[in-house]
Amino acid sequence: MALHPRALLARALAGALAALCLGGGPAQGQVLRCTDARTGAVSYTDGSCASPGKAEQVLPALSPEALAREREQAAQAIARKEQRLRLEAEAAALSPPTPAPAQAQTAAETPRCGASRQQLQGLLARPGSDAAVYSQQLAAAQQQVERDCLGPQAYGELEQARARTAAPIAPVIVVPPLRPPRPLPPPVQPPRPQMQHCNVFRCYDRQGNTYPH
Repeated sequence: MALHPRALLARALAGALAALCLGGGPAQGQVLRCTDARTGAVSYTDGSCASPGKAEQVLPALSPEALAREREQAAQAIARKEQRLRLEAEAAALSPPTPAPAQAQTAAETPRCGASRQQLQGLLARPGSDAAVYSQQLAAAQQQVERDCLGPQAYGELEQARARTAAPIAPVIVVPPLRPPRPLPPPVQPPRPQMQHCNVFRCYDRQGNTYPH
């Protein structure tokens, strides 16, 4: 597959630089552009053209001083990189390993949950003599176990589910007992008027009222 001339030039330059770092070749780092006389194909090399044709110098040969300077710079860069890698490896070996994150303790693993379960088991092992009181104690102990072992969020969801599924309780209507009707008090008789004087036909009281005789 034919490559673009720029790609060929970049590959040739990279090869020339690698040759400089490894000791260089006889051409002292020069790059030639070779054009085949028969096919017109273009190639780049840091040596001599393989096929007869046109040879054009793209990168001139370096002087011994420049070549030595570039080799020294490359060696210093390699030394700095090796030193950095060595320091990173030593720091990683001296640093303590990162501890694994501790898993969060669930509500069922807390001592409070264990104490609530133990209290419920004690009630189940020792039934009380009073059935009503014993039933209330069991219900309270079971509720405490759910509260301590499920956690606030799960316990709240459980209570909401129970409230949705619970059957409605019919109201209790208390009918008062029948009582006999209370007797009415006797009618109050108005006080008898005191008559002041009477004649043959009528009588008169102190207020001047008249009454038949």
